[in-house]
Amino acid sequence: MNIILIVLLVIGLFILMSSFFTVKQQTSVIIERFGRFHSVRQSGLHLKIPLIDRVAGRVNLKIQQLDVIIETKTKDNVFVKLKVSVQFMVIKETVYDAFYKLEYAHDQITSYVFDVVRAEVPKLKLDDVFERKDDIAIAVKSELNEAMTTYGYTIINTLVTDIDPDIQVKNAMNRINAADREKTVAEFEAEASRIRIVAKAKAEAESKRLQGQGIADQRREIARGLVESVDVLNRVGINSQEASALIVVTQHYDTLQAIGADTNSNLILLPNSPQAGSDMLNNMVASFTASNMVGESMKKGNRKEKAKAQKILPIEEKEEDTPETEE
Repeated sequence: MNIILIVLLVIGLFILMSSFFTVKQQTSVIIERFGRFHSVRQSGLHLKIPLIDRVAGRVNLKIQQLDVIIETKTKDNVFVKLKVSVQFMVIKETVYDAFYKLEYAHDQITSYVFDVVRAEVPKLKLDDVFERKDDIAIAVKSELNEAMTTYGYTIINTLVTDIDPDIQVKNAMNRINAADREKTVAEFEAEASRIRIVAKAKAEAESKRLQGQGIADQRREIARGLVESVDVLNRVGINSQEASALIVVTQHYDTLQAIGADTNSNLILLPNSPQAGSDMLNNMVASFTASNMVGESMKKGNRKEKAKAQKILPIEEKEEDTPETEE
């Protein structure tokens, strides 16, 4: 008798304990009574009638992610693989629909993603697929939301996370990108070379300008020195012609001395003999004399022309005055 009582107490205690159950946060529990839907329990401690009510299932209310890989063909006949990530969750108020209307939510979502992507991508060329991947994601989200809301699901976000063309197409695209980069590098190098050439030309022009200015200053000083030398020689009784010839001969021998001082020089000055220097001096004196004679004759000719002009002018004035007298 005592044994039966103990057994009954144990059974009663087990039944009592099984009447209580807990529901975790972000989870809903479906309670069925005699096999029919009875209620939805949210997070917390709950009580059910033993042997009558049972926990039919638990529904996850957290955001879930499903990655779908689709292979399709673009408008320009390029096969491409797209990875679409779908973030979805069960609507808390429609747990009944999510549990009873749809058994395999992942398969259903995958089917819709395949359908939308294979309808959108063939309209686009490969380059447009990369540029308009957000438009593809929006189209997938719109289609899924419309379809899955009926089953108690909402689509949080849809992302096209990867676009993988055929390996040959990918290699061709890499070669195109490499060629574009090489073209850009060549353009920059050409521009840099042009800048260097322009800068070098400007520097050479400035150098030549300064060099010419220096040569001009040098010649100006040489001319000033020659004038002073001629003045000094004139003061001691040497005329300008002889002084100029003497200076030229002196510079001739100075040049010979400068060339001889440089052992590595390959220059040859002709003529370079003393007799040649003397001949050059005589020729210069003769040329100066001839030029003076020509100058004197030209001055005389100019004076004669002026005298004739002065004689003709009074005669013309008299001829102009004669008619007035007759009148």
